[in-house]
Parts: sequence; C-alpha cells; structure tokens
Amino acid sequence: MTDAKDVRVDAGGERVRVRAGASPSEIRDDATRQEIRRAAVWLGMAGAIALVVLLVQPLLIIFAGLVFAALLDGGVRLLGRVLPIGRGWRLLIVCLLTIVFLVGTFYLAGVQITAQAQQLRSTVEVQAVRLNGWLSAQGLMPGMGDLSGIAKQALSSVGRVTSWLGTAAGALTSGFMIVVLGLFIAIDPHGYERGVQWMVPERHRVEFAVVLKRMAQTLRRLLAGRLLGMALEGVLTAIALWIVGVPMALILGILTGLLAFIPNIGAFISGALMVAVGFSAGVHTGVLAIVVYIVVQTFDGYVVIPMVARRTVDLPPALTLGAQILASALFGIMGLALADPMTAIIKAAMERRSENVEESRDDA
Repeated sequence: MTDAKDVRVDAGGERVRVRAGASPSEIRDDATRQEIRRAAVWLGMAGAIALVVLLVQPLLIIFAGLVFAALLDGGVRLLGRVLPIGRGWRLLIVCLLTIVFLVGTFYLAGVQITAQAQQLRSTVEVQAVRLNGWLSAQGLMPGMGDLSGIAKQALSSVGRVTSWLGTAAGALTSGFMIVVLGLFIAIDPHGYERGVQWMVPERHRVEFAVVLKRMAQTLRRLLAGRLLGMALEGVLTAIALWIVGVPMALILGILTGLLAFIPNIGAFISGALMVAVGFSAGVHTGVLAIVVYIVVQTFDGYVVIPMVARRTVDLPPALTLGAQILASALFGIMGLALADPMTAIIKAAMERRSENVEESRDDA
C-alpha cells in the first residue's frame, strides 16, 4: 500500500503515485548546481554553433526562401493598391504574371538565346586563351598548365559547404525548395510570424515584433529597388549593344540584368563578358563595348541607384562589398547572392537597437 503522503495531485486534478525520499542523482550543494548550469549553457552554445556550421547550407536555402517570399509579398502588396481583392487571388496573379513573363521571354527569344549562349561560351573561352597567351608572353601570367593548377586549388578551397551545389541536380533541387518555401510563406506570412513570436519569451515579444516588421519592410524595399535596377540595366545594355553592333546583344543584356542582382561583383562580370564579346568582333567593336559598359554603369550609378536608394535601403558600397567577400568565402556562390539581403536585415536590426539605446539614455 502507498502512504497518502506519497500521492500528489497535479494542476489538472489527476492523482499520480510519486515515490518519496531523496534521489541519488540530486545535487544539494548550491555552488555545484550553479557551476553545472554554467557548464550546460556553454556546452549548449558550442553545440548550437557546431549545428549551425553543419546545417549552413540548408539554412541558406531557408533564408533564400524567405527572400523569395518577401519578393512575392511585395508584389502582392503593390497589387493590393489597385485591386481590392483577397490576398490569395493577388498572390495567384503575381505568380501567373511571373510565369507568363518568363515563359514568354524564353519562348519568343528561346532559339536566339540558346544559339547566343553557345556562341558566348565559345567566344569567352577563345578570348580567355588569347588574353592568357598575351599576358604569358609579357611575363605577367603563368602558362596554361600552371594556370589550370592554380584554378583547381582555388576551387578546392571553397570547402565542403558548397561542394554539392556544383552539380546541376543540386542547383535545381535547391531552386525548387526555395520556390516552394517562398510560396508557402507568402500564402500566410502572419501565421508563420505568430509561430516565431510564440517561441520568443513573452516579455520580449513586442520588441521582437517591431524588429521583425522593420526587417520585412527593409527586405521588400531592397528587392523592389533591385528588380527595378536589374530591369533597367538589362534593357539599356541590350539596346545599346545592339545599336553599336556588338554580337549576342540579347543574351548579354539578359546576363547583365540577372547579374545586377549581385551589386559590384555582378557589374564587373557582365562588363568582362561585354568586352570579351566586343573584341571578338574587332578592335572597333570592342572599344564600343567598353564605352557602352561605362555609359550604362555611370547612368546606373549616378541616376538609377541614388533614385532607388532614396525610396528603399541605402547601403554603402564598401559595406556591401565587404559583406559579399565574407559571405562568398564562408558560404560560396549562394552566400554571395544573399549577402546583400543579409546585410540589409542586420542593418535594420542594429538601427532598432540603436533607437532603444537612445531612448533609454533620454529616459535616464
């Protein structure tokens, strides 16, 4: 028989049997318990850091899905200003318009894009060999064999974090997961926001909600400005290259627009492609390609970017470039593409933190 004192009643009124007496694993010394708690905290932090390192690639895919969701949400909000219909219908319209634009673009110019893409690859390879030969003759570059070894060493230094993205299957799988995540989050963003808030201690939820709102607004503005800049830069480049007679103007314009999503580095890569293709058609065409690149980048840097920055997020170029260097070294090509959104949301959180510090100083 169990003594009455061994029976306890929980908050729900259910009676359970509990054994009385001290446990051999119970630690009664306060100092020992405090040290164990501290050790558990440090071990937990070390385990969390190790877990983040191991799961960095899936975390990047999740963040990319959030970026895509912010892009869809921005389109839904913009469409809501002119169409007073439900959010689900507006999201469907945005998705359909995006699909129609992509399919229509590649359907109308698909054959030309495919042919120009193959020609572009051959042209860039030939121009790279010529440039390396000229530099080697001047004693400024190693030979092709040494250059190949250096390239292999550079690529192998990226590490395991991005090795699986090197295959087409990995890239397609990552892209599919990003799109699916973005769609699910864009369908009901408030539901996911409430779930994240629920995991935050109740006394910090108001401040967390404010920071989360600031981050979302910053991300939407950044992506809206980036899309506008990509469209203008791609269209202007394609038209200007076509006017001056540079071959493969269409594919170069498309690549320039896509690479404009990555500030600084994308412009350098697209400019190198323009110059290589231009000089493949002759010195005169190459010089004109350089002129087009300078004119487009000048217009983009002094007209488009300041105009967009006033309405979106003003990130200093050096800060953006530094973040891209760090993110590409740590996470590879996906980190390079997501460095700008990461920097923008971190900047928004730090600005909110600065506001709280200033408010506390004023109250004191």
